[in-house]
Amino acid sequence: MIERLSQTRRREALAGLPGWQDVADRDAIAKTFTFPDFNAAFGFMTRVALVAEKLDHHPEWSNVYRTVAVTLATHDAGGVTERDVALATAMDQIAGAAA
Repeated sequence: MIERLSQTRRREALAGLPGWQDVADRDAIAKTFTFPDFNAAFGFMTRVALVAEKLDHHPEWSNVYRTVAVTLATHDAGGVTERDVALATAMDQIAGAAA
């Protein structure tokens, strides 16, 4: 079973993930991505879905027009793990390519 990040590792991880923040009252991290239009937002979600399947780790997310709100936590571990850091990193890279 994968383990939750220590507070120190979590702070280090968030420092390297611009725009990602702790979720209040929950052991999770979140970020909102904004794209030029719906097509770009949906394309981002499609590319992330392929990565998420490979990682066997799936985000909680919602899409309204050009905005994608994401929350990451590893439910089996009860909080943020290295899986979440890996998926957040991939999302940032994909969003940069989509911009």
